Amino acid sequence: MIQTRITKLLGIEHPIVQGGMQWVGRARLVAAVANAGALGFITALTQPTPADLEKEVKLCKELTDRPFGVNLTILPTLSPPPYAEYRQAIVESGIKIVETAGNNPFEHISEFKKHGIKIVHKCTTVRHAVKAESMGVDVISIDGFECAGHPGEDDIPGLILIPAAADVLKIPLIASGGFADARGLVAALALGADGISMGTRFMCTVESPIHQKVKEQIVANNERSTALILRTLRNTSRVAKNAVSREVISIESAGGAKIENLAHLVSGKRGKVVFETGDVDHGVWSAGMSQGLIHDIPTCQELVARIVSEAEAIIHARLEGML
Repeated sequence: MIQTRITKLLGIEHPIVQGGMQWVGRARLVAAVANAGALGFITALTQPTPADLEKEVKLCKELTDRPFGVNLTILPTLSPPPYAEYRQAIVESGIKIVETAGNNPFEHISEFKKHGIKIVHKCTTVRHAVKAESMGVDVISIDGFECAGHPGEDDIPGLILIPAAADVLKIPLIASGGFADARGLVAALALGADGISMGTRFMCTVESPIHQKVKEQIVANNERSTALILRTLRNTSRVAKNAVSREVISIESAGGAKIENLAHLVSGKRGKVVFETGDVDHGVWSAGMSQGLIHDIPTCQELVARIVSEAEAIIHARLEGML
């Protein structure tokens, strides 16, 4: 068994995390991850209202008695959701672990801390990680350029970003972006992290609430099957290559692209339809470079058990044998 600061602090069996994912982080997946001994996060903003979030947390508690958390992503938007109400729903639901991401989490930290909630903050740069540590978060999840979703604008891959963060942080560190198997877990530990977070890999499991055709597309894809969109707007997002992402890039390449010219293509509602119907060309949908390491659709229990057992074998049989 691999024990780190993460497993001890968060009360989990294995140093593996399923981070928050819009439209994906739902109770049945999160409970399956928790029952496998890892840590899963329900995605708050996937739920239409704070009341719906409370119901989703209740369902997850019915499906597992192990630790799980809620992700609250603070989005830059003209019409922000009622974050204070979602935060209150998290508190009143008795959640003890929260993952924050996106914009500065400062306004939420003191309220969560007041209720004894551990805060994992996801960021894409060392400077933002240091700032979050100074604000009082308990854990940093550092997201490398390989990740799905928003990799930031500095384009620093995990091989550099993880040890650079580990060099300056005092609090535990989770490595995120490009992780899908035991080799990644061992590498992350060697680079100074206390565990790994996986998104795309957990999307491609039996319990993942997305259409089977999307899961099969992830298996069919390789490490070159992603695209970076919205680069010209400095709101870069890594998504699966498809007809819509190619159209977005074409518009951006022509120059002068504005969000109002692209909004109909990059709408989250279209991505939701992809996951619900399996039409992988209906809209943009997040996927990481780790697609190149995903070759099957296991249960969460099978996936976590395999990663842990193979990681132990790498450490004992391969690495110790080199000494």
